[in-house]
Amino acid sequence: MPAQAVTAPPPTPGPAEVVPGKGTSTPSLVGGIREDAGAAGSAADAAKRHLTEKKSRYRIDRPDRDLAPVQAVTNGASETVRLQQKHRGVDVLGGQYLVRMERKNGKRVVTGASGKYFTALTTGTTPEVSEELAVERAVDATLAQLAHEGFVADPGDEGDTPPLSGTARGLVVLPKGPGVLTHHVTVRGTDPATRQPVLREVYIDAKAGYPVLQYSGIKTFGTAGGGGSASGSAAPAGQRSAADGSAVKGSGVTFDGKTVELDLTHDASDSQYVMRDSARMRDGSKAAISTWDVRKKRVDEVSKQWPADVLEFRSPNPAFDKEATESGAVDAHWAAGKVYDYYKSVHGRDSLDGRGMAINSMVGVTNYGTPYVNAFWDGAKMVYGSGDTEYRPFSASLDVVGHEMTHGVVENSADLVYAGQSGALNEAIADYFGNAIDTDAHGTAMDSPDAGLLGEGLCRTKSPRACATRDMNDGRTTSKSFLGVDFATDNGGVHLNSTIFSGALWDIRKDLNRTLADKIVYRALTEYMTPLDGFTEGRNAVIAAAKDLKVSAKDLNAVTRAFNGHGIVPDWELAIGVDTDPLLGRLNTANSRPGAGGGWWVASKSNESGSEPYSVWAGRADGTGEKKLISPNDGRYHVNPVTDGKTVVWEANGPGGTDLLSRPLAGGPVKTLVHSRYGFHQQAKVEGDVVVFVQVFRRGYAPLGYLRKGDKEPTWVDDAPSRRDAIGQHSLKNGKIAYGTRIYKGRGKYEYSTKVLDLASGKTTVMPQLGTPLNVGQTAITDKYVFWTVDEIAADQGQRAVRRANLDGTGAVDISKEQGADALFPGTLTASEDAVTVWSRTPDTAYRNETLPKLWQFSVDGSRRARMSCNRGEQGLPAAVSGTQVVWIDSSTGYSDLVTRTRPAGNCG
Repeated sequence: MPAQAVTAPPPTPGPAEVVPGKGTSTPSLVGGIREDAGAAGSAADAAKRHLTEKKSRYRIDRPDRDLAPVQAVTNGASETVRLQQKHRGVDVLGGQYLVRMERKNGKRVVTGASGKYFTALTTGTTPEVSEELAVERAVDATLAQLAHEGFVADPGDEGDTPPLSGTARGLVVLPKGPGVLTHHVTVRGTDPATRQPVLREVYIDAKAGYPVLQYSGIKTFGTAGGGGSASGSAAPAGQRSAADGSAVKGSGVTFDGKTVELDLTHDASDSQYVMRDSARMRDGSKAAISTWDVRKKRVDEVSKQWPADVLEFRSPNPAFDKEATESGAVDAHWAAGKVYDYYKSVHGRDSLDGRGMAINSMVGVTNYGTPYVNAFWDGAKMVYGSGDTEYRPFSASLDVVGHEMTHGVVENSADLVYAGQSGALNEAIADYFGNAIDTDAHGTAMDSPDAGLLGEGLCRTKSPRACATRDMNDGRTTSKSFLGVDFATDNGGVHLNSTIFSGALWDIRKDLNRTLADKIVYRALTEYMTPLDGFTEGRNAVIAAAKDLKVSAKDLNAVTRAFNGHGIVPDWELAIGVDTDPLLGRLNTANSRPGAGGGWWVASKSNESGSEPYSVWAGRADGTGEKKLISPNDGRYHVNPVTDGKTVVWEANGPGGTDLLSRPLAGGPVKTLVHSRYGFHQQAKVEGDVVVFVQVFRRGYAPLGYLRKGDKEPTWVDDAPSRRDAIGQHSLKNGKIAYGTRIYKGRGKYEYSTKVLDLASGKTTVMPQLGTPLNVGQTAITDKYVFWTVDEIAADQGQRAVRRANLDGTGAVDISKEQGADALFPGTLTASEDAVTVWSRTPDTAYRNETLPKLWQFSVDGSRRARMSCNRGEQGLPAAVSGTQVVWIDSSTGYSDLVTRTRPAGNCG
């Protein structure tokens, strides 16, 4: 009698640990299970089958239709499948779900699942705005954000700066409430004012054509330098693969004077030894680790593209000379090999994408002939700046190289969106692994006070601690240190807040075995985290990964304690305190300023989830009474409202262009004042029957104009600037318009001035200057004075004076000087009869609270100066009410709120 086959018993299911998702019916984490997934098909097939069979748990209606495989990670017997959410066939930003399984003897068992799947999406997926128009709007939105708060930018001679261009990336649904259908556009080029490279990810509402999300794609190390690009194009195959030649050993001397072994290729065609390591990735791959000489290339020629005519560093003999050391090439090549070895030996990861991709480092890039003091990952390669008299080349530090290469690992795993908390997680993980590789390579003790420093070896003269960009041992916590900022500032705090999370990770590495800690963080990144994760989700991912690795109870307690110690606990955001009075909470808007006048405020607001087009609301500045909805609910984005206490004027953005609208504050019909195909620049002003605005026409022509009661067409101010990058912000009071001008004098030279136009008499008065202006900007006009900002000193760091003059052009005086310890970096300016309030930010990328946009208030004679608020985080876009009261948009809580104070807070020491 033949032996009867014995069927293995099914896995014993345990009680599932289910963590509910926020704003969705799908759980964010499921653990503690062992459920049969069958053996048929691929890992992705098994994952979808499990989600389908457990529909009552996951609430995913059609996994077969609405989830697309992104990647499957195999680690021994474990498999993790990452799936991308689709809504009616369109990608959902940040919508990724992961299923973890074990495979043994041909059978799969599901052990857990996690991620973000948005169940409330109902939006349609047919765009009403063309892709072409979306690209145009994205470029315009980027130019507007680069306008530096209304300052006149001097882009130099015509044709000197490459223009911005946009590339459509397809439709994407933003997971806000029922969803927002958008065109994703990548805008790249060069900032015409600073000449820094620009790369922006812009999402344009596909129904109204309005930019609802915009952030920089620049993933820099973050120090005194500029930017880079975050989404790159690969090198031509012949340049990025191992070419003909034999693998040989060579040597070089690092910047620190250490002789290191280098893996090279001997190129028989010219008998040169080339920095091309083809030995490490011999597993059937032609990829190599190559180090390229770009010392004669500008950063904008390198970012997101492969520059022409570049060669790998080479030498006639295998011992590279002093030039290779001083350029940073030796460090870059040696360090790239070290980082590759770390990921391969510790985590079993073959290169940055896990599939053996080529590793290319471009070393020595400059910024239009001046030093470039930074480094970045551009989606395909690392780019290292030349350094300057204080900073070494940015490849001359192993933690920097490890940091940038880890950005590549993150992009090819969790792909954490580089903005807000997810961007801070991205930076934190890059810091963690960069420093882990560095401390291990140099034998640094984890309890050393300097073990947590990032970039401490980059300086030529400063001490390590003075040189370091960040310190993971800085003890920062969410309750005491989190800095809420707008996406225009450090992409929503990606560097500012990163050490809160990296500090927790570093504490774990101090308390646990180093390698175990690294494996926990790596597993959390690759098998748990998803693109929109914040600090709380990051905590959950790390704790779950530690449980997966079966750490001891003592070690698991240490992991939990590390996050608790840095305040990363559920609902930590509620503990952030402020010293301001709220007027309108959680605006959920972008690119819209508030206004104030006649005892009222006006501001734009979306709904709680941010899914609805913006509406204009008004309220009394003293906080009493009911708020009023001013704008119609017509599917357009209503932004940049202003009021004089009787009339509200604002912009309505739709697919056919932008209308400048008005409506009485007391109620009544909405009136269209002006239609513009290309929109308006800056914020309009209204007083009685006069409305002043800047209308944008084709090719950037943007004149200053005004309408008076009964006018059918605008009157244009002839001598006002006619380019968007050449307009000083205007102001209006008692029928007088103050504005800045720029007149071209030839040979790249301009003459700047501030003027006042009296509409009653038609007379224009030129305000006196105390020197020769290099730039003029924001104006504010009152019953007695004109205030404006001015730059007259070239050899400073960008400080500007706040100047005051009488309306007749006499009595010019600086109430805040351009030089000195108290000099400001002013942008937006607003004034009442009693006070002048200035928005100022320090152009310093050291990323700390003191450098963020803050509000300073002066008495009109300059004798009193104080901070308007001591809130942590960003304070921006102020509008004077009366006396010393100001309303503004404050991001300190992590949300954009309209707030007010009736008097300054003090010095905020």
